[in-house]
Amino acid sequence: MKLWGGRFSKQAAKLLDEFNASLPFDKELFVEDIEGSIAHSAMLAKQGIISDEEARKIKDGLLEIKKEIENNEFKWDISDEDIHMAIEKRLIELIGDTGKKLHTARSRNDQVALDFRRWVLKRNLEFSEKIKKLIEVFVNIAKENINTLLPGMTHLQHAQPISFAYHMLAYASMFKRDYERFIDSFERNNINPLGCAALAGTPHNIDRFQTTKSLGFKTPSINCLDTVSDRDFALEILFNISMLMMHASRLAEEMILWSTSEFSYITLSDEYSTGSSIMPQKKNPDVPELIRGKTGRAYGNLMALLTVMKGLPLAYNKDTQEDKEGVFDSVKNALISIEILKETLKTMRINKANMLKACKKGHLTATDLADYLVKKGIPFREAHHITGKAVALAENKGIDLSELSLDELRSIDERIGDDLDLSLENSMKSRKSYGATAPERVKEQIEFFEEFLKEKND
Repeated sequence: MKLWGGRFSKQAAKLLDEFNASLPFDKELFVEDIEGSIAHSAMLAKQGIISDEEARKIKDGLLEIKKEIENNEFKWDISDEDIHMAIEKRLIELIGDTGKKLHTARSRNDQVALDFRRWVLKRNLEFSEKIKKLIEVFVNIAKENINTLLPGMTHLQHAQPISFAYHMLAYASMFKRDYERFIDSFERNNINPLGCAALAGTPHNIDRFQTTKSLGFKTPSINCLDTVSDRDFALEILFNISMLMMHASRLAEEMILWSTSEFSYITLSDEYSTGSSIMPQKKNPDVPELIRGKTGRAYGNLMALLTVMKGLPLAYNKDTQEDKEGVFDSVKNALISIEILKETLKTMRINKANMLKACKKGHLTATDLADYLVKKGIPFREAHHITGKAVALAENKGIDLSELSLDELRSIDERIGDDLDLSLENSMKSRKSYGATAPERVKEQIEFFEEFLKEKND
């Protein structure tokens, strides 16, 4: 007989059990469920709703169930529907009628909201820790490559010379925003649903502030009707993961390109590469490719839950049971993606000579010539036209603009003086505006991220 089956005259059909049950996936929440129940029973005892001895028996029984689950000794039964009913049924088996008192002043609605919210809050913190470690890798790569030249691109076309450190710190900036999103979500959603009961609170003299403190929440929720059907916290972590994976996918795409024979900017470690079943020479960038692929999966999980929630009236509806599988899936895949991305970056080899060679294609110092002419008092549009002629000359000679001699440049415009330096190194070093690629600015950015990491780790 179901624990809720008093008004029913027939047993639930086996097909209904299979369709209705969330136990196959929500047993992931067993730790949060047991911790929440222990806090709830302690509060009931403090308020005189149950005795201290009953609360002790409930706690001992719940801790015994926790051991059974951890040791794979717990017997799962699909007819129990969910983790909450499975644990409560086993508790009654262990301690008798006292176990039936645990659900006083509580509903499965606030119970599942509590368990899932706490699970998500923990994952927000887990992501923030992994992201910090990833940012540290970018900083370490940057420190070793302040003067390593790389073609900066727009439209995937060679644009201006930048340092590889600068490029890596652009990703550090992206992932810093991801860190902040996960932390903001933790702070915003650190709210206790327990005590909201089904939707309207409870007539029992409970103390929601006690359970708030014992479970580590910041505050109890202010409106029970909203709380039991609120899944914003789940949508937020799915959105945060989608953003995180989008950033990881952008980097993955560049790593895939950079590791090709055409680029050869980096060489991925054998530890994080795979081979071909038919072509012995192949070394495939499967790690970044999988990260790129799993990003679409993260987007799908976000859209699925947004669609589930979009038309739900207040308060709880069974549709909301569809909130967990996508979150579990996105969390699992994103956590391993960020971890293996970190290790792949740490172990890759940077081919500085090939990056420098690539900088000598595409006339990366063209803007420098235009800027030089503007400083000579020439209007920018005229300077742009003169520079275009210089690029055409270099093209005709089959060389890079930076390789033209001063005499060749003066043949286009006599106002070009001996002070012109179109070298790649000078171009990169000349860009000194705040946040730019010049070495002193890159060093400032490295110091910024080191301070950020120190502050967050402290």
